[in-house]
Amino acid sequence: MNNYKNRSVRHPGVGRFLLAATVLALLSVSCRQQQPVQLVGEAQGTYYSILYYDAQQRDLQPQIDSLLDAFDLSASLWVDSSLLRRINANLTDSLDNILHTLLSHSSFVEEYTGGAFNCRVGRLVQAWGFSFKERSEPDSAALAAMLQAVNDTFSFDSLRVHKSPATEFDFNAIAQGYSVDLLARMFDSLGIESYLINVGGEVIAHGKKANGKPWAVGIERPAENRYSAPDVEISIPLVDRSVVTSGSYRKYYEKDGVKYSHTIDPATGRPVTHSLLSVSVVEDECWLADAMATAYMVMGLDWAKAFIAAHPEGPGTDAVFFIYDSCGTMKSYATPAFKQLIKN
Repeated sequence: MNNYKNRSVRHPGVGRFLLAATVLALLSVSCRQQQPVQLVGEAQGTYYSILYYDAQQRDLQPQIDSLLDAFDLSASLWVDSSLLRRINANLTDSLDNILHTLLSHSSFVEEYTGGAFNCRVGRLVQAWGFSFKERSEPDSAALAAMLQAVNDTFSFDSLRVHKSPATEFDFNAIAQGYSVDLLARMFDSLGIESYLINVGGEVIAHGKKANGKPWAVGIERPAENRYSAPDVEISIPLVDRSVVTSGSYRKYYEKDGVKYSHTIDPATGRPVTHSLLSVSVVEDECWLADAMATAYMVMGLDWAKAFIAAHPEGPGTDAVFFIYDSCGTMKSYATPAFKQLIKN
């Protein structure tokens, strides 16, 4: 179905909170250097900010918006008429290129992470109140039925997907990253070699700034709550890489004094409850950074550390984690590969 397991990966990252990765030091140019083009807009229920150097100074906003609109019509759960919504409602089994790719990528990451990542959690995400439907926390019988759907097998080819009627796909943990990759391909096809794309905090950087320096991207320190102002904790240089942050501190709801994270554990069918606040992953492709960040949020720090140690040459080795320790103090853990990235 895919060949990701055989690729050589060098230590290369329900939506994401809006300022997961704050772009820093975007402009550092003199009047003699080429001026960048900067575009901002809205898509996928969030914002985008794109900066690029183009000798022709082209305004690519119409093409960008068109691509993102087409992406939503395929893979969004928030668009009633999207192909994904129709597949989940068992109205069609047809696939387009976007959904076929998302299924292929998701299948790879599910196998690679031992099930920590799972794209069949759609009904669970809805039940716990992190979707377009009203919250209806499941009782034990309903939870068992939904877990069965999560574990049901499915198959697909380039044209069709075959699933059980109860299975509902949710690509929120990978789709936005893939949309960033598609935008990057568009820029590449237009001969634009230096750009920084940020869609809802999911970032890809290609080439360098006009002054020859790498793009600088900030990773946010986990905030006290969803309303707190962003505070950059770490700035990292990015050249031909992506970074995605997944966290539990901006997307949650409270009931009876309990915070429910938007990250659902496919094994239990419940929101995760461990002390991991956020994880940022740097990867060559944004979809992979996106998916691995979510998988680590499911795993928690201890499992994630053991997983990375067992897969030193695989995806997801460049990562930084923020946790609460046993005393309630926020601490961070950076993998050796991530530490090396900062040094560079």
